[in-house]
Amino acid sequence: MDTNHELFKAGLLLHGHKCPAMPMGLRAGTAALEALGVERAKDGQLVALVEIDSDHCATCYADGIQMATGCTFGKGNIQKLGYGKFALTLIDRKSGKSVRVVTRPETIQISKESEFIGFRKKGVPASQIDAKLVDPMIEMMMSTPAEKLFIIESVGETKLPVGRAHDFNTQTCTKCGEVMVERYARIKDDKIVCMVCAAKA
Repeated sequence: MDTNHELFKAGLLLHGHKCPAMPMGLRAGTAALEALGVERAKDGQLVALVEIDSDHCATCYADGIQMATGCTFGKGNIQKLGYGKFALTLIDRKSGKSVRVVTRPETIQISKESEFIGFRKKGVPASQIDAKLVDPMIEMMMSTPAEKLFIIESVGETKLPVGRAHDFNTQTCTKCGEVMVERYARIKDDKIVCMVCAAKA
């Protein structure tokens, strides 16, 4: 895979700036797909469990995972576990099989030692850092064999709870006038209201 690949270009458009973490997630996601022998999810066939949390380095990794796997916030088939790790478990709902892809310490170390990360530590936004400082790291992430970037371990069978069917019924809050999915409607003073209006004194 290289920077001319359509997934990289789409990932860059989604993510908004050049950095090594989005392509790292892209490669982790494609490695997981290959290990499971499945295609990118068009619907909710796959579930991605991403071990990152918030407000730490390389959380951009998650955007690459979404682009590669098709597991997205909108589909509801991606979860952030909050462990602060650069790891992904991808689960195939149909077979119950899963794989865990963990970024090698050496992969993270290459980024940590770069001028790009030096600027990021000083608070410079990624979009304002000279592309010449990040392009070599992106090239490395995109061209290095997956087994050198990641530890790819089979997890085996993973039982997922049966998901709830999509609810297409809606109501309009009589207080704020905004539309909500019906199961989130509340009754207050004998009127249908949203959860936010119901909580107001």
